[in-house]
Amino acid sequence: VWCDKRDGNWEMYYKRNPTGNLTEVHNINSEIPEDYVLDQNYPNPFNPTTTIKFSIPKPGNVTLKIYDITGREVRIIINNLQLNAGTVTHTFDGNELASGIYFYSLSIDGNLMDTKKMVLVK
Repeated sequence: VWCDKRDGNWEMYYKRNPTGNLTEVHNINSEIPEDYVLDQNYPNPFNPTTTIKFSIPKPGNVTLKIYDITGREVRIIINNLQLNAGTVTHTFDGNELASGIYFYSLSIDGNLMDTKKMVLVK
């Protein structure tokens, strides 16, 4: 786990375990956002990792999934996990995926909040 203050707010990052499973999700600051926001991943295009960041203004059950260009679910990053209000980052590793266009979708309490496009270039 490491922290930096790249954009003026303290951000906390973490490393996934060797099996590729998500080990933790961290709120990166104590400020409560005013609205639901799914940021564009960075870098984009990426190879093989990128950071996905989102904010939620109140506690909720969060789901974050990755889909390929055909709409097939290829990875579940967060599966109906109860999170507190705040801003969260996740480092996505696309090492096991083919180059191409992918989409990531954020759902809170079963309601789709937003979807963004990302490009994996190997």
